[in-house]
Amino acid sequence: MTKAGDNLAIDVRGLTKTFGKRKAVDSVDIAMPRGQVWGFLGPNGSGKTTTIRMLCGLLRPDAGQGTCLGYDILKHSREIKRQVGYMTQKFSYWEDLTIRENLEFVANLYDIANKKQVVDDTLEQLGLTTRQKQLAGTLSGGWKQRLALAACTLHSPKMLMLDEPTAGVDPQARRDFWDQIHRLSAQGLTVLVSTHYMDEAERCDQIVYIAYGKLMAQGRVEDIIDQSGLYTFVAEGTGVRELMERLRNKTGADHVAYFGNALHVSGGNLDALTALIKGEQVVGIIWHQARPSLEDVFIHLMGQSVDNTAVA
Repeated sequence: MTKAGDNLAIDVRGLTKTFGKRKAVDSVDIAMPRGQVWGFLGPNGSGKTTTIRMLCGLLRPDAGQGTCLGYDILKHSREIKRQVGYMTQKFSYWEDLTIRENLEFVANLYDIANKKQVVDDTLEQLGLTTRQKQLAGTLSGGWKQRLALAACTLHSPKMLMLDEPTAGVDPQARRDFWDQIHRLSAQGLTVLVSTHYMDEAERCDQIVYIAYGKLMAQGRVEDIIDQSGLYTFVAEGTGVRELMERLRNKTGADHVAYFGNALHVSGGNLDALTALIKGEQVVGIIWHQARPSLEDVFIHLMGQSVDNTAVA
């Protein structure tokens, strides 16, 4: 049963899952306070979806223990499922039903009392009322995601787990979706959302970074950047793109990447990096030291991880 006064929505230790010879999730610890929005990040195949499925009671871990919403993840998966709204990567509702019919069907699955009023309220809250008679299969990606969010909040869950909810939707739809997420969070809902977008990660209270099953970082974005031990110099100007290949694998340059119209060169040794930059002064190109971006840090973390996806 849920413990009174427990301020952690997720509290797991040693969470592990193996498929064949590959550890998809390897001894992951997460302590997530209630009422916050957490970002869950990592490369494809890193174990994010597997972790989310274990946390919400859809997949039993091979090892580890802990609680989700105060319920034991090993003993009370049914109770966890009733308290969690889970949104999959792929749209998973019925395309030959209207928006309203989809929500009514979900309401029946949860045996929700006063179904009509609950569906009406959810349509209004998610801005779907004027489209309620539209077939789900005719919706754009952004509107499908809004319908999916409506469906997984219909039963008034205490937590949302969203698996790459904005993949493939346009920037405006992404912004609208995140506005809805923060509105729900302000009402007391706890949200765990996996994403590949750095701007979305920066909207979260805290983030978890997992790479190939291993937990690499956890905490506030500012703290993760400060603790990365990374230094970054940025080059801007005509011909800056040509510098990229020349700087790769040079002493001091651990990572070289082109962002927008600027070249980011990062490394963990400030003296070596500074010496490299001084030797690369080119007419028309201006260098300056900058605070590492979250993307700089994640590229750095990926370089420290071992890709185990090829293991049979």
